[in-house]
Amino acid sequence: MSHRYGGSTHPTRRSALTASIRDVAVRAGVSVGTVSNVLNRPDVVSPQTRERVQAAIAQLGFVRNESARHLRAGRSRTIGLVVLDIANPFFTDVARGVEDVANPAGLAVILCNSDDRPAKEAAHLDVLAEQRVQGVLITPTAALSPNLQALRDRGTPVVLLDRRAPGPDQCAVAVDDVLGGRLAADHLLERGHRRIAFIGGSSGLPQVQERHDGVAAAVRDGTGSDDSLLVLSPATLTVAGGREAAAQIIGMPAGRRPTAAVCANDLMALGVLQEMVRHGVRVPDEFAIVGYDDIDFAAAAAVPLTSVRKPRQELGRRAAELLLDEAGDGEHQHQQPVFEPVLVVRESSMVRRSRTVAS
Repeated sequence: MSHRYGGSTHPTRRSALTASIRDVAVRAGVSVGTVSNVLNRPDVVSPQTRERVQAAIAQLGFVRNESARHLRAGRSRTIGLVVLDIANPFFTDVARGVEDVANPAGLAVILCNSDDRPAKEAAHLDVLAEQRVQGVLITPTAALSPNLQALRDRGTPVVLLDRRAPGPDQCAVAVDDVLGGRLAADHLLERGHRRIAFIGGSSGLPQVQERHDGVAAAVRDGTGSDDSLLVLSPATLTVAGGREAAAQIIGMPAGRRPTAAVCANDLMALGVLQEMVRHGVRVPDEFAIVGYDDIDFAAAAAVPLTSVRKPRQELGRRAAELLLDEAGDGEHQHQQPVFEPVLVVRESSMVRRSRTVAS
């Protein structure tokens, strides 16, 4: 069977890939300018003409060349979101908050996962720069990449997300993680625990260090000794890292073993819970666990986890609002809001220990 132009209203793969705005104009019997108006300012085109142009677009399978428009405009209708670990539901919720603001503004979000690796983060930032994104939201790795400053030097706004800014000349949205760590440890101390572990000590991330600092200060104030806190440093801030830390605790002599743990995030807390259950350690009767972030899986765990709740979607929404404000044409004032976390108590830490047991 031979193929002839006009033989079908259904576009072939070739026509869908090659149809131009001029092809649409010829098919609809209008000027290229009219097609452009239908695409960009449909209100200035009569309904009848608009219908003819839209029918031609459908017949030809025409897709506008956004790349060309970006080059002419100098920037795209996208923003970049770079996160540390897309496998962590915390960042999924943050991304949803970002989209809540970006989508109504007509912007798409390009999601990039750095895996907490500086080289991978830098590669993503290079690609986002090439794509002429309107701005970048980022939860950075431990050290701030020089690529971030390079973006800002080129006029691309950068907002730090879940991270404090190093100075006043940049927007950032963060959480008071020192307070969060203190809330978690004070709760365990009030429950009667006197030997507490902090799991996540090896991370160079400032927000994790702040959680440790809050825990350490509370334990010091509550017990009068720094020796009451055990810091464990698994390789990753993941479920596997939590299992690794729990195995270390289980292998310790009973007299030195902590009776509770504050974990740097909920994924680690879930790993600790898994390992404790696997070895027959009763939670919370024999070992209490507090997580951090309060992802949905915390409440759904076999033993629902006590966790320090961070306003995940609100973090994303506020960061996106600041980014779009800076990317706009009006005057912009840098802001650095800091949210307060809240302790959500569940079964994983509910048992109160007697002084005799906790000593």
